[in-house]
Order: sequence, then C-alpha cells, then structure tokens
Amino acid sequence: MSESRPPVRILASTAAAKAISAELSRRRFLSFAAAAGATGLLAACSPGGQSSNAPQATGGELENSLSIYTWGDYDAPEVLEAFTAELGPTIQLDSFGSNEELISKLVAAKGTSGYDIVVPTGIFIPQMIENGLLTKLNRDLIPNIEYVDDAYLGRAWDPENEYSICKAWGTTGYVYDKTVITRELATWADFLDAAQNEASGRTSVLDDPGDLTGMYFWANGIDWNTTDEADLAAAEEFIVNTLAPNISAFDSYPGGAAIPQATHALMQAWNGDARIGILESPDPDRWQWVLPGPETEIWMDNWAIAAGAPNPEAAHAFIDYVLTPENSLLELDYIGYHTGGKDIEQAAEDAGIEMLDLVFFSDEQLATMREGEVNEAQQTRVDIWNKAKAAAGA
Repeated sequence: MSESRPPVRILASTAAAKAISAELSRRRFLSFAAAAGATGLLAACSPGGQSSNAPQATGGELENSLSIYTWGDYDAPEVLEAFTAELGPTIQLDSFGSNEELISKLVAAKGTSGYDIVVPTGIFIPQMIENGLLTKLNRDLIPNIEYVDDAYLGRAWDPENEYSICKAWGTTGYVYDKTVITRELATWADFLDAAQNEASGRTSVLDDPGDLTGMYFWANGIDWNTTDEADLAAAEEFIVNTLAPNISAFDSYPGGAAIPQATHALMQAWNGDARIGILESPDPDRWQWVLPGPETEIWMDNWAIAAGAPNPEAAHAFIDYVLTPENSLLELDYIGYHTGGKDIEQAAEDAGIEMLDLVFFSDEQLATMREGEVNEAQQTRVDIWNKAKAAAGA
C-alpha cells in the first residue's frame, strides 16, 4: 500500500466527538417523493414519536428466520453465519441502493414488507418514525449497546435511541488510477477536471442525487444544501451539459467490481467501499484514495426494526449480537467503516487490520465533513440527477 496516506489518529477525542456529533448523516431524503410517489407523506414528514403496531419483542423464544433489508454487501459473512450457528435463526438478506428505495418499499407495504431489520441513514429516521415505518426497540433486549461509544449514541434524529442504534458511519471521496491519471488529485475541483480530461469516458459517480450535485457545490465553495435558484441552475448547467457526457457509470459500489477489475479510472466512492476495492485489487498500489477538499459529506447508518416485523425476537437478538466488541471489529474489517464501538480504533490497530486511514479520520479531516439536509431544493437535485443520467446515456 502507498506510504503517503495520512497517519491514523484516535477518533474518540473531544474535538472529533463534537465534530461527528454535529455533522453526521447521509443519503438524503432528496428523491423520496419521486421514488415513493408519496408527495403527501413527504409533506407530512416531521420529527415525532409514533410507534407501529408491530409485535413487541419480550425476550421470548427466537423465531426460526430473520429478514434484513440493507445496503449491498454490508455485513461480515462470518458474523451472519455465527449468529445462525449459535442462536438458530436463518438470515435472508436483501439490498437497496438508496434510502429512497428503502422508504418507498416500506411505504408501499404498509407494515407488511416482511422485513425485520432495516438500515436507514440517520437523517431519515424522524420521518420514518413519524410515519410509522419503524418499531420502537425493546432496549432491555439489547444490553450490548453498552459497547457503543457515547459519541455515536443520542443522535439528534433519535435522542434516546428508542428506534435506532449506530451500525456504521463514513464519508464520501474518490479513487483514481495512478497509471491513467499521473498527476496528484486532492480536491473536488481536481476530480471534475480529471473527469473531463484523462478519465473522460472512464469516470463513475455515486448513484445518488446529493453526492452527484454535492461535487459541484463542494468544488465551488457553495453550501451543498443551498436552495438558491441561481446556484442550483449553475449546478444543473455544469453537471448535465459539461460533466455528464464524460460519465460512464452511476455506481454506488465501485469497490465490488470496478476497482478490482480496473474498469474505470476515476470513481466517486464511499470510504469503506473504496477500501474494499483497493484491498481486492490485484494491484492495490495502482489506486489512490482521496478525501477531497475543501469539503465533503459525513453520514451514519443505523440498525432499526421495520414496522410489522414478523420476527421481532430474532431482530433484537441479532442487533444485540452484532454489537459485541468482537463482532463489531469483524464488521469493521469487512465493510471498511467505523462501527461506533468503544476503543475500536485501538482494537483494529492491535488486530493488524489494513488501510485504517480509510476507516478513521483526524480532527482536521472531520472538520471538512458536512451533513446533508432535507429542504425545498430536494426535487431540483433529483431532477438534475435524472437529467445527468439521461445525458450520460445511463
């Protein structure tokens, strides 16, 4: 691996904890109305405390199965297999590519989705609670929450962790092929320039409205949550007419194939997925990860139980199981994201886990990360995303 990456620093410092507490979130509610066809529901979304009518787990006998609806390749197989071997329930995994897709399915199902555990990003949780999409947790059945660092509990979207517990958090950057792009890239402006030059026709971006438009705003020093019509119009003009013709793929998981197979030369990516791809590449030194300036995003995904979950006992048992220090570390190693465990950075270093500079970030790096937000420009961002995909032929 390259020796040029920044040194690892302990995240659980006061400054870092404050930064993470202030900024966490991801995969905004940007295309919810379009994806779910539920404009009325979106308008009604506001923080609240409604609970669903799903059976409440009591700590009784576990059911025979467990259904998890989550992000792609987001759990260590050995943890899943050990859970079944030790406790009994067999696990079925289905994956989604965006919070919009998750919410759309839950809204349409009206409590009959068949899913037990879901993994929404923090900013979506108040809306999901208010609209009865989640079941309140029985915290008595999740004693292993004691192993989660306080910095990742009590988030603004669920202050008492009544509905959710941290699964993982991360950020957005990019990876480039140093055999194709021989200059050093360091900023979002560099990414956009390389996409139009050395990597034209070999560039992929995340299949997400916020991350796509965010690149333009981050590169130009504009608040990526802007609602200014002129800013949004300028973003659309550049992304649709200038950038999109150079984009070859909208890929939220380049680490799964594109990086190992070197099918693209420049790829926007979430840090954990980038780490997976580099580690699985036959030539890892070919790739350079960039946490670009001047700003980028930060997000947290969360364990939660869906309304109408058919296997609530197994769902609680699984969440409790995965929070143990041993399993949390296995998850971190597999998915490449900080799982929020107490003292987990030291444990990862002691275990010799590779590429921890893509998992843990310094106070200075955290200070460059900003959360997204739900605002009236969300549909405009979705429109830009759709127009860009059309212009790119995706």
